[in-house]
Amino acid sequence: MRDKIFAPWRIGYIQATKDEGCILCDLPREERDEENLILHRGKSSFIIMNRYPYNPGHLMIAPYKHVDAIEKLDTDDIYEIIDFCKSAIRVIKSCMEPDGFNIGMNIGRVAGAGIEGHIHIHIVPRWNGDTNFMPVLAGADVIPEALDETYKKLKETLEELER
Repeated sequence: MRDKIFAPWRIGYIQATKDEGCILCDLPREERDEENLILHRGKSSFIIMNRYPYNPGHLMIAPYKHVDAIEKLDTDDIYEIIDFCKSAIRVIKSCMEPDGFNIGMNIGRVAGAGIEGHIHIHIVPRWNGDTNFMPVLAGADVIPEALDETYKKLKETLEELER
């Protein structure tokens, strides 16, 4: 007999019609930050939670410009993205106390880019013991906290650290 892990939030992703647009362009334009999990906005980029995270607190930092390569960004844009990486790490460390981080970009489909054509940096907090048999044997990630709870926690901490 196999154990079952229920992840009811995934059905929305599975059944959703795939939009022709780009979510990293479209979501910031909607001005519904909490609903769209946008934690912070800057002049040229923003911090958004990954709706289908590898771990709780999985954030993405993206420019507003729709570009497919980092070399297409201005130096000021790159500086803001890196500055947001620093802020995101401080916030996650402060309220979630991870043991480490994976930080990176997947550029192009063959590199694993899920949102092809709009570069973004992933910041994934990691804890000792979070890599267990589930991803290896079952091809499943276990996310122990609801997205809205993680959003509230990160948003409050980000606002406190900015004061």
